Amino acid sequence: MADARDDGGYGAGSGSTVRAAGDGGRGFLGEVRDAVSTRSALVMLGVLLLQLGFALSYMGAFHAPKPHKVPITLVAPPAVQQELVARLDALPGDPLQVTPVADRAEARARLLDRRTDAALVVDPASRTDTLLVASAGGPSATTAAAEILQEVARAEQRTIVVRDLRAPSAGDSRGLSSFYLVLSWTIGGYLAASALNMAAGSKKPTLRRTLVRLAAMLPYGFVSGIGGALIVGPVLDCLPGAFWELVGIGTLVVFASGAVGVALQSVAGTVGLGLTILIFTVLGNPSSGGVYPSSLLPPFWAAIGQALPPGAGTTVVRNTVYFDGNATAGALWILGAWAFGGAAVAILAAALRGKRQREARTTGPVAAAQQQ
Repeated sequence: MADARDDGGYGAGSGSTVRAAGDGGRGFLGEVRDAVSTRSALVMLGVLLLQLGFALSYMGAFHAPKPHKVPITLVAPPAVQQELVARLDALPGDPLQVTPVADRAEARARLLDRRTDAALVVDPASRTDTLLVASAGGPSATTAAAEILQEVARAEQRTIVVRDLRAPSAGDSRGLSSFYLVLSWTIGGYLAASALNMAAGSKKPTLRRTLVRLAAMLPYGFVSGIGGALIVGPVLDCLPGAFWELVGIGTLVVFASGAVGVALQSVAGTVGLGLTILIFTVLGNPSSGGVYPSSLLPPFWAAIGQALPPGAGTTVVRNTVYFDGNATAGALWILGAWAFGGAAVAILAAALRGKRQREARTTGPVAAAQQQ
């Protein structure tokens, strides 16, 4: 019995000693070092910067929308046309940019071709004028132009009647469906690229692996395009019509986002994902024109919006669905440039990395032999 108690006591004491030594050896700071490595701390710092950048970008773009050079077209009698153009262009803060045209038909064509946000038709025979708008192209710009011109009309004791030539569909009452559709495509594209990167253990990809990843983005983009077109079309009736056109646009947007994601993660690893989020979400979304057009955004966001995929994609979707594809060529070139550029950078980075690795394997044994 004594031996048993001694053995048991010894075993308990030994175990306690080992646990105490283990706990005391690491201590609180040791636990912190184990839980938060230098790498994870740097990743957290990067996430914090993205978080603050997200807040700054969205609130900076949206906190105080102010019209600046909203493009409008003017139809007025020749006797008063130039005087009225000068008066509207001279409004405080330059809210309008006026282009005079000869007649109502030309003003209507400019509106539906997406060369103007509104068209004011002055009727010299009465005190009521007509403002032609196409709110499907962006209700915010339409509202801003109407409010400014109605205020001017009231000062001159005139009345303006607003006629909407192309309103959003019933399921797209605020005109934001195009923006949210492109938002889902861009996020899906770079998250798919990130998933491919994580599945490979975040290793720097070889040329062959990079080609496989880029090739995988094509069917993923096509399926994403079909899914998005189904949701905004038959399912929710937000953007009816143009089904296969939307599928093609979605494929291009997703591939562009994914190719950039593959490229940046190939070059910079985990940091590359942060850079992709910065380009597409932090900077691209608030400047896209989906919520407010460039004429209502501060200068920085107005300048970059249509050069980034979310802005170009939103323009292509909106103008394809509502305006027969007018004014989409430039935006399609932008999307194509991002897709081609992303793929080219990814392939070039992988090829150069492979070349350096082959040179290292070749020169390594030679250098070792010379040292001997």
